[in-house]
Amino acid sequence: MGMSFLHTAHNMALLVLVFSIFIASFSSSISSQNLHPLDPLTPSEFTLVQTIVQKAYSGSNQNLTFHYVGLDEPAKRTVLQWQSNPKTVQPPRRALVHARFNKQTLEIIVDLSTRSIVSKQVHVGYGYPVFSFDEQEEASDLPLSYGPFIESIKKRGLNMSRVVCSTLSVGWFGEDKDVKSQRVIKVQCFYTEGTTNLYLRPVEGITMVVDLDDMKIVDFQDRIRVPVPKAEGTDYQTSKQRPPLGPRLNGATAVSPNGPGFKIDGHKISWANWAFHLGFDSRVGPIISLASIYDAEKHKYRRVLYRGYVSEMFVPYMDPTEEVYFRTYFDCGEDGFGQSAVSLEPLADCPANAVFMDAYYADQDGNPVKISNAFCIFEQHAGSIMWRHTESGLHEGEVREVRQDVSLVVRMVATVGNYDYINDWEFKPSGSIKVGVGLTGVLATKGVPYTHVDQIKEDVYGAFLAENTVATHHDHFLNYYLDLDVDGQANSFVKTDLVTKRVTDHSSPRKSYWTITRETAKTELDARMNVGLRPSEFAVVNPNKKTKVGNDIGYRLMPGSATIPLLSNDDYPQLRAAFTNYNVWVTPYNKSEKWAGGRFVSQSRGDDNLAIWSLRNRNIENKDIVLWYTIGFHHVPCQEEYPVMPTLSGGFELRPANFFERNPVLKVVPAKHVIWPNCTTHH
Repeated sequence: MGMSFLHTAHNMALLVLVFSIFIASFSSSISSQNLHPLDPLTPSEFTLVQTIVQKAYSGSNQNLTFHYVGLDEPAKRTVLQWQSNPKTVQPPRRALVHARFNKQTLEIIVDLSTRSIVSKQVHVGYGYPVFSFDEQEEASDLPLSYGPFIESIKKRGLNMSRVVCSTLSVGWFGEDKDVKSQRVIKVQCFYTEGTTNLYLRPVEGITMVVDLDDMKIVDFQDRIRVPVPKAEGTDYQTSKQRPPLGPRLNGATAVSPNGPGFKIDGHKISWANWAFHLGFDSRVGPIISLASIYDAEKHKYRRVLYRGYVSEMFVPYMDPTEEVYFRTYFDCGEDGFGQSAVSLEPLADCPANAVFMDAYYADQDGNPVKISNAFCIFEQHAGSIMWRHTESGLHEGEVREVRQDVSLVVRMVATVGNYDYINDWEFKPSGSIKVGVGLTGVLATKGVPYTHVDQIKEDVYGAFLAENTVATHHDHFLNYYLDLDVDGQANSFVKTDLVTKRVTDHSSPRKSYWTITRETAKTELDARMNVGLRPSEFAVVNPNKKTKVGNDIGYRLMPGSATIPLLSNDDYPQLRAAFTNYNVWVTPYNKSEKWAGGRFVSQSRGDDNLAIWSLRNRNIENKDIVLWYTIGFHHVPCQEEYPVMPTLSGGFELRPANFFERNPVLKVVPAKHVIWPNCTTHH
């Protein structure tokens, strides 16, 4: 490395440091005045909820535990009235609580302004609330002092002090519908000798079930014995890597000389022609609300998205054996996608020009827990082109016009077990909202007796990646709740098919062309569909408003890769995750229908989810509607994803379709280029 490079790097580091100090002061000056009605609960509000609920159940020795505490959002009508006249309309500030008490699940609504419980009921159906981190940690520790497990570890010749355990949801597999099951979780253990990558060293054959209410092991099996995969080559820490290293990447940074190009006021964010609200929920993570775009010709903001978030994630593994069959995870409803958020690393997870925001959730005792740097917000200058054209057939000579693209990104990363999910919401000046998800982390593996693929004669239900190591085939499905309000609440869902037509009357030398046929869905069942089966387009339109030339204004769904479930419809995991049966669903807005997998997902039985709600076949034409979109990945692992997986990306786009009269970025003012002075070498 030359001296000039070192000096340049030093100067750039100073610039980044100065900018970071500016960002810190900018973030600390964020307004903390009146709360927006969609703001997430504050730490003091969590404490108030804790006090009110504990007081209501203080006359008993039974253990009270909190499993979900979130904003009980006001009715949509109330929020919109407040937005129009915030000084006269003050929506109620309430919290929704899911708790366990006396081995029962409670649903409680707390009014924070009156400091009282306004509603409480015992959940009598199937399913249980989100697992708390505290109870998962306690359950994971039980095997370490459990005699039969200690004996099993000794028989395998392993060092007990290097064993760690983790919890796995158990699902439901047809147990008697008339008998309510115990609230249980399974525990799997791993061997960490020689590596921090514990998921690649599973201790196979041992199955343990823990009753979470009594916090004790209620079932233990030691069925098979296979070698623990080797630790060599599994560690991903930089300090543990040995030559040859590479490739070497050049450093780069993005610095805004005049500070961020966006403004943050509490949880309200404004940038370029966009304004929206960023919330947080322990179950679903980031929530984008009231996203509106400024129309320069109409001189006003026009609403696009009332509320959007990941409503549920379904991750089923494709191994029917005793040790794996139950691994059919619901990462939002079982583990809490939001509470699984991790602190983002400046200059790595997010660029140097990012502003960070913290988030809070309630632990098992109701105490607020802070996730530092849960979100980062940054302008993305990626060298993309917003629009361009070169015209050379003019008398005046060649004309070339190019506009560079800049977008605003909101990012959160959730680590749910072995997987890390990168969740991006990207806003573009053209009016598009691009939603991205990245999958990285560590593959879920199982130990096998084989050291070479040629030894395998039976189905091992996965990919053989290293000695004694198989990574199981699996899926990832993410369902997005998208309450689009395209320039108003009354919207319709329109499907446009591209249809081949034959020329049969000899009116043209052509023999075929394609044209379009449009169909407006009238009911929920009309709107259910899978993408990619035929050339089609999907749009939410406002039939009550037209462009000057008469088109319905709308927003188009630009789907990601076409992925549909491969499990049979009568398989128990698929019954629970029936929202994946179709990529697209449309329902009338209903405040209580916000999680595609249902309210209580752990050990649920498929009787409360998006597919069940839609059977009512309600009218959705020219109504306040919600679009539910499921994006999926079928994952066949490969060796390049071992020992840690390069990010696999997917997503979709919400793109204006006749929303504007013309290109909304025709007159965009280009960003000014920043030219840094050359750095000289000082000896």
